[in-house]
Amino acid sequence: MKKIRIIVIEDNRLLREGITSMLNEQPDLKVVAAIGNGEKTLLKIKESKPKVVLLDLGLRSHNSLLLVKSIKNNYPDLKIIVMALVPLQTDILEFVQGGVSGFILKDAKITDFLKTIRSVSRGEKFLPPNLTDSLFSQIVEQAVSGSGKSKLIQSVKLTKREHQIVELIADGLTNKEIGKKLFLSPFTVKSHIHNILEKMELHTRVQLGIYARTSNDFKDAAGSISLMDE
Repeated sequence: MKKIRIIVIEDNRLLREGITSMLNEQPDLKVVAAIGNGEKTLLKIKESKPKVVLLDLGLRSHNSLLLVKSIKNNYPDLKIIVMALVPLQTDILEFVQGGVSGFILKDAKITDFLKTIRSVSRGEKFLPPNLTDSLFSQIVEQAVSGSGKSKLIQSVKLTKREHQIVELIADGLTNKEIGKKLFLSPFTVKSHIHNILEKMELHTRVQLGIYARTSNDFKDAAGSISLMDE
C-alpha cells in the first residue's frame, strides 16, 4: 500500500509528537517530517516529497498565512491542511484564498482528523461542518473555481444603496455600524440585507461578504449599477 506522505508543522512539541505518533499508527499514513516552525519547510518538502502538509494556524515564530503562500508558490500541487482551535471566518477565507484545502479543529475526534487528511489527499476540500453551514463550499466555488455567474446576473440588479451595504458587510461591519455610516436605521439596513440575499440567491450575510470580497465579477458589476436609484 502506497502511504500518504505528511509533513507536520506544529510549534507545540507535545502536540507535534502526539500527532506524529497517531498518524504513523495508520497503515496508509506516514509522517516524513515534523518541525516546530516554518523556517525549514521548503527544504523539508524538497527532501521528503510529501503529499500533505499539516500546518498549525498560530505558529509563534512564523506567519502561517505567508508560509501557505510560499509553499503553494513553490509546490502548487501540494495539499495543505490548517490545524486550529476555532478559526475565524476571515481566517478561513484568507487561508483558502492562499491555497489551503482544508481545516482540522485541534479538538476534533481522531476519526474526523484522519478522514480530513485522506479526503484532502484525494483532492477534496474539507471543513468541519460545525464551523459553518455552507461557508466553505461558497469559498471554494467562488474564490477558487471562479464560478457564481448566476449571482453576477443578480448582482447587476442591485441598487447603489444595496451595493454600498454589500461592500460594508464585506468589510465586516455590523448592521448598527452600517446604519451609522449610511445614516440609516438598523431596521432599514436589515431590510436591505434581506432583499440583497434574495436577489443574490444567498442565505447568510457571511456568504454575501465572501462573495463580495472574492468575486472580481461582483466588483466589475459596480459600474453597471452606478446610475440606479437607491
